[in-house]
Amino acid sequence: MPHTLWSTAWQDGPAAEPPGRGTEVVVSVTEFVTHRPWTTLTVGAAGMRLRRTWPQTPGAVGMWLWADVGPRMNRSGSITVWTAREHLLGFVARPDHRRIVHAYRGRGTLRSATWHTPFTGRTALRESAWRLLSGDEPWPPASES
Repeated sequence: MPHTLWSTAWQDGPAAEPPGRGTEVVVSVTEFVTHRPWTTLTVGAAGMRLRRTWPQTPGAVGMWLWADVGPRMNRSGSITVWTAREHLLGFVARPDHRRIVHAYRGRGTLRSATWHTPFTGRTALRESAWRLLSGDEPWPPASES
């Protein structure tokens, strides 16, 4: 049975004013694969709680949360867009984010990919991330993420 990737609507961050075409942004894609499918629901709920504070996150352009609605339903994550890598690292270091990462440690496998790209619109960014999540493009080795 094929996988269906679902996502939330785009949520603006405080840097949401559309960057000029060609302005470099940082895209980060995360994927958390749970060991047990029922854990996916609680991971998703934790992501939605973080999404509430997203509009106050410095340097955040926007984000989507996503989930794989395949037969096992055990993958979910985010696609985030930032003005600079430092802002992404600031979000990762936030206490609420760290609390969630610690709470689910050992309950699944986390991987991420981060890249710089010229801003050509939300649709192009999402399609690029979707190719990675759908398996149409390989994930980069961990050392390159």
